[in-house]
Formats: sequence, C-alpha cells, structure tokens
Amino acid sequence: MPQAQDGFAYSPEQFQQWIEDALAEAKKLGATDAGAEVSEGCGLSVSARLGQLENVERNRDKSLGISVYLGQRRGNASTSDFSAQAIRDTVRAAYDIARFTAEDEFAGLADEADLSLDPAARPVLDLFHPWAIDAAQAADIALRCEAAALGVDKRIANSEGAAVSAQQSHFWMGNTRGFRGGYASSRHSLSVAPIAGRGNDMQRDAWYSSMRDAADLASPEAVGRYAAERALSRLKARKVATAEVPVLFESTVAIGLLGALVQATSGGALYRRTTFLLDSLGQPVMAPHIDIAEDPHVKKGKGSSPFDDEGVVTRARSVVQGGVLQGYFLSSYSARKLGMKTTGHAGGSHNLRMTSRATAPGDDLPTMIRRLGRGLLVTELMGQGVNYVTGDYSRGASGYWVENGEIAYPVHEVTIAGNLKDMLHNIVGIGADEFTMGTKTVGSLLVTGMKLAGN
Repeated sequence: MPQAQDGFAYSPEQFQQWIEDALAEAKKLGATDAGAEVSEGCGLSVSARLGQLENVERNRDKSLGISVYLGQRRGNASTSDFSAQAIRDTVRAAYDIARFTAEDEFAGLADEADLSLDPAARPVLDLFHPWAIDAAQAADIALRCEAAALGVDKRIANSEGAAVSAQQSHFWMGNTRGFRGGYASSRHSLSVAPIAGRGNDMQRDAWYSSMRDAADLASPEAVGRYAAERALSRLKARKVATAEVPVLFESTVAIGLLGALVQATSGGALYRRTTFLLDSLGQPVMAPHIDIAEDPHVKKGKGSSPFDDEGVVTRARSVVQGGVLQGYFLSSYSARKLGMKTTGHAGGSHNLRMTSRATAPGDDLPTMIRRLGRGLLVTELMGQGVNYVTGDYSRGASGYWVENGEIAYPVHEVTIAGNLKDMLHNIVGIGADEFTMGTKTVGSLLVTGMKLAGN
C-alpha cells in the first residue's frame, strides 16, 4: 500500500483510487454524470494565558463526498468511512437522493471546455509547507509572544492569551467529464490578545501573523509587542459628537469593504437578486481611480489555486478597472442561472488586490491620517449591520479622533453609517500600507461623507 507522508494518514494514490471507485460505482448504478472529492486535514493548536499552558488540541478530519446526476436531478452524500463498502453505500445514497429530487435545468457538472484537464498546464503554487512542531515547541512560541506583550508596559496587566496553530490538508477530486486533480496545502498562525488598563478603563486589542510557510511568520516577540502597543493606545477612549465626517479605515478593516464588493457581485446574490449591485457589469461601481486585480497563481498565496472547487481553470483578471466592474464571481451553476459563463469561482475569490492610481509609494498610515485632516480613524468594527439588498451600512466602531491631521484621542462606542454604493464611489484615497487578510489585500481607505453617531 502506498505510504502517506508529512503527517497524513492517507496517500495521494489512495485518494485517487477511491475517487475512481466512487465514479465507477456511480456509472454502474446508471448516473449520467458524477463528481467526487476526498480530503484529509490534520493539525495542532496550542493556547497559553498568563504564562501558563491552557489547551493542546490535535485535529484530524477526513471526508469523501460524491454528487450524482440523473439528467438534471442531483443527489449528494458524504462519508468519513473510506472502506470499500462505505464508499459504495455513499454513492448509492447519493443516487437514491437524485432519483427523488426535482429537476433543475441549471444543475450539472462544469462544462468540459472550462475544466482544467491537462495537469501539465497547471501552475506550481508552492502551497504546502508542513510545520514540524510539537506541543512543547508551540507552547514555547505562544508563551514568548504573550510575555513580549506583557513586558511592553506595566499597564498591560492581563491577557486573553496567545495561540499557535499548525494546519495542513490534502485532497483529490475527479468527475466523469475527465477532470482529475488535487494537492496539499498548509496554513499556520500565531496570535495574542493583551488587555491594557484596570477598572473602568480597560481596553483589549489583538494581533496575529498567518502564513502558509511557518518560516514566513512574524516573530512571536514582534506580534506580542505590536498587540500591546495597540491595546495601550486605546486607553482613555472617549465618545464623540454626532457628525458627518470623512472616515479612514485602517487596512485591517478596509478589507471588509473589498469583501462587501465580492459578496455583492457573487453569483448567488445576483441570480437571487439580493444585491445592491444588480446588473452592474460594465458599470462604474467605485471611484474612477480604483482598480481591483485578481491573481489565483501567486506563490504561497492564501487564495491561490490552479482550479476552483469544480475543477474549472483559474485565471488572472481585472475585476474593477478605473472604477468600472469588469467581472462577476460565478460558479457553473450561478453562471447558467444568469445566462453567462463560469469565472472559476466555485469556492470563492482568489488573491484580490485593490489599489488606487493616485497612491504614492510614501502614502503610509501617518500620511493618510494627515490627508484625513479631521475625522475618524477606524481600527475596529463590530456587529453585522450590512444590508446587501439595499447597501445600507451601519456598524459599531472604535478607533481614533483626528484633528489637524494628527491623532487627538482614542474613540469608542460610536456607530458609522452610510450606503455601500455611495461609500465605494466616495473612496478618495488608498494607502500604500497594504495588509493581506485571507484572499484580500488593500491599504487604508479614506471615505468621505459618512455619518457618525456618538453623543
């Protein structure tokens, strides 16, 4: 039997055989089409608080799922048992579900012309970097990170703890239209959440580092110190008067506005007509100086993949050019519902980067604060007050009040409100202080004309 490597219990060759077995069983039962995927994930998570080890967790998950099509009726079933009988039973379950499911004219596998059928044409993306770390080593890193935070200032008297996570997974998928493919990937992280102050003036903040390769993580000491500095800067926060002011979103929260655009231009929202950007393709959706590029083939990128969750080829593209929307985010199903072609986004977006043609290399956060002049710098958002049907936006916020281009004092317990359609058009600047969270990268965003509800 082929041997698994790098901490996995199963080998790629075993995965490939189980996919072949599942697809063959589906065809034997009379399926007109079928697609299957088998996966395994494993990892280590360790947390520590106030100098003591708190939790050590090891996880190992596995699954085989199959979709069976009888014409345009679809059934799906999954199992965590990889025995031959369990796989046959799972295929039979999916087949039986399909028999009694209503027909859907848009159901079906991705079209063969869209699939990534040539393995040699797929880019090598360097996504797998297993971290050979044990619980004691992970605990030491977490403790060092928290100690660095606690050591910054005597006002850092408490902590919600520090955590280290090392995760890896691999999968193989295939369908009856000729697609076969899979790969291994990893993601590792380090985080800490110190608490500054005492009594009625206590403030929490956090920081983290997350990478596919543990060698690329920030040092525990750097993460700890920066988290502590953020918490300290929030002490003696005040409320502010209700006003209409420009708002500067720190890069860590500005990513949410990019996420809102993706949500509003995704296939599900479009065909359900539950988006404020309905029929927006080829229309101005942002300020004219803004571009959004997508590149699924960035080496070590968190949103990188040679194909999407259906096996469709992924390609670099322009999503927004000069403020004008160039493309939606569509799977095969949502594309058919809209009378369009898939964009290779079954499973989500890939490595998006939002930039401004007006950004200069020196436009760091202090420069953007000076450009803000007078208004609110937002460093944290709370609540889920976004209505994607209307675009109405209302979120709890905290951050800093800015006067004459300088931070005057920290602010908390305020609400910022507007409409996403207006906010995207009212972005007057993007900083060069880019930050990447998951699949999205953006600098700080300066938005004019937002309502601030305070005292």
